[in-house]
Formats: sequence, structure tokens, C-alpha cells
Amino acid sequence: MIDDQRFGLARRVTLPGPLRLDSGAAFAPVEIAYETYGTLAADRGNAVLVCHALTGDQHLASAHPRTGKPGWWTRMVGPGRPIDTGRDFVVCANVLGSCMGSSGPASVDPATGRPYAMAFPVITIRDMVRAQAMLLDHLGVGTLRAVVGGSMGGMQALSWAATFPDRVRAAVVIASTARHTAQNIAFHEVGRQAVMADPNWREGDYYAASAPAAGLAVARMAAHITYLSEAGLTEKFGRRLQGRDAKSFGFDADFQVESYLRHQGMAFTDRFDANSYLYITRAMDYFDLAEEHGGLLANAFRGTRTRFAIVSFDTDWLYPTAESRAVVQALHAAGAPASFVELSSPFGHDAFLLDVPALDRIVAGFMEAGR
Repeated sequence: MIDDQRFGLARRVTLPGPLRLDSGAAFAPVEIAYETYGTLAADRGNAVLVCHALTGDQHLASAHPRTGKPGWWTRMVGPGRPIDTGRDFVVCANVLGSCMGSSGPASVDPATGRPYAMAFPVITIRDMVRAQAMLLDHLGVGTLRAVVGGSMGGMQALSWAATFPDRVRAAVVIASTARHTAQNIAFHEVGRQAVMADPNWREGDYYAASAPAAGLAVARMAAHITYLSEAGLTEKFGRRLQGRDAKSFGFDADFQVESYLRHQGMAFTDRFDANSYLYITRAMDYFDLAEEHGGLLANAFRGTRTRFAIVSFDTDWLYPTAESRAVVQALHAAGAPASFVELSSPFGHDAFLLDVPALDRIVAGFMEAGR
């Protein structure tokens, strides 16, 4: 029995591997940083894996050690909350390729004693899932009561159900997709080019010098726009200037929305690695669950016993409801038990991280139905 008396026990483990990657490489050793909440039952049947999004981390429901901010899903995870740590053993791992303690470009290559940088192997969403499976094996967890994720976390949840169907009893997929569109890839490429155009990038070899903060900030600004909705931006900022008497023309942050985006960009550079941003966005772009299963999405779920809950938001233009409907249609074609709802929210794609009580009720009801 694993008993975490403290709420949000931070851990880091080095697994010998090797981890076989989709690229054909065998990666070892594999470091995984993770947090656990709650107690693993004697029968090990109450484990829930929560998967984070692109710029997220393992600090799911406890304070971030670097920023001091609350965990990114404290309203969803905790005692008596929709994902109830009073009854479930909840695991959240920093994904492979990231920079919050798991193996990534900033990690030290044992063969050279220097950071991997761009020598880190190319990774996929399925590689991230395989690394999580290695962690669960280490923890003694065979079957997950549920895997839950939003955005890139939802991609991981879908990949879990397709890659390890016998290990997943239920999957909650929120504001996500089974593959990136050309537009999704285009937005990511703008961000990657912003990073690589920064003189400080130095072909990824910047760890002993200054990081490409300006390029990464621009990448974050561009991406952040896609996480919001036009209605939300208009309501929050409109065309308001910084000061009532601001009348001069120029290129300072005259509009409030400009100042907001610049703040988002620079704050991001304090906690994230530029090379990790390149690798993870590329992994998302490569993700195509249908292509992984003979070109037909339904094939990914043939014969599965996993229950699915698919949730979208009406103002999400990054992964619009049509993407979720395509997943639901594939699930139904495969005979998989699946429920679907489109929620109304002014928050756009980021709604899954914000205060949407209807989402809390749906997740709580779905999790309770599986007990």
C-alpha cells in the first residue's frame, strides 16, 4: 500500500529503461517527476492518472515550488472534489520532454555530462504515455480507475485508452482532439520559429549562457491568443488604452491587451525551457490517433471496455466541438461506451482550467458512476 499522508507528495524517480520510442530510439535512463495525492488501496484499484497540458506540470493540486501559485487544477482535485483524493490515489507526472524534473532537453546526458539540448530524441504523445506506464509499473499500479486530461492531457488520455486498453477502466477527455489540423500545426510553427530566430537560441545550445527568452515569450503570446475567445478578450480588454489620457502613438504597450500578452509571455520564460517547448509542440503536431491505427480512428478503440466522457466548449476555436464529435463518432463506431457534452463558456479553450461549475458536475458524476 502506498500511503501519502501529506497532500501532494512530490517525487522524482530514475527508471533504468530502456524506453522504446516511436522514432526507434531506446532512451535510458528515464527520469520522471511526479506528485501523488491520497492513498493507494490494498487492491490497487483506486488509481487515477491526471495528464497535464502543453505548458503544465505535475503540480496538480499543490503549490508550485517556483512560482508559489496554487496547483493548476485545485478546484477539480482534492478531498471531496470531483476527483476525490479522499477515495482515490491520484498521480500526475511531468511529461517526457518537459522541464519540470522529467527527462527532457535540459536534462544532463550521462554520456556527455552536458544537457541533451537538441540531441534529445524526438518524442510523441504515445512516448509520453509509455513513460507514464513505466512510472505506474514502478508504483505497483496495474489498472487505472480513470485517466483524465484536458487539451494535450486529453490527447494522452485517448492514447492511453488506445495503447493500453486493458489498463484503463475510464477516460475523461476535455477540450481535446485526436489529431492536429493544419491550422494547429501552423500556430505551433510560428511559435517554434520565434524561438529559433532568437539569437540566444544558438541551435539549442544555450544552457551555459542566456536563454532565448524573447523568442519564447513571443511564442507564448501567440499561443495564448488561441487559448482564449474573442468574446472573452473583448469583455476583459476591448480596445481600452493603458491610461485614460493616453493619446500618443507608438509601439509601447498602449492597449491593455498588449500589456496582458507581454506579461503572459515574460512570466512564462521564468518557468519553462525553450527547447522543451519545441519538442512538446512537435509531439502534439505528430499526434494522429487514426494514422497510428491503420488510418481509421475507430480502429483505435475496437473491443475496448473503457468508458469515455468527452467534453468540449462552444467558444473553443483551438479544438472546436467538431473535433470532439469526430472522436465520439469513432467511439460509437467501435462500440465503445461514450458520453458527450458541449458546455457553454466565455473562456475559450482555457475553460477546462477555469471556473466552469458544469464541468465539475460532469466529471464528478462520471467518476462516481464508475465506483
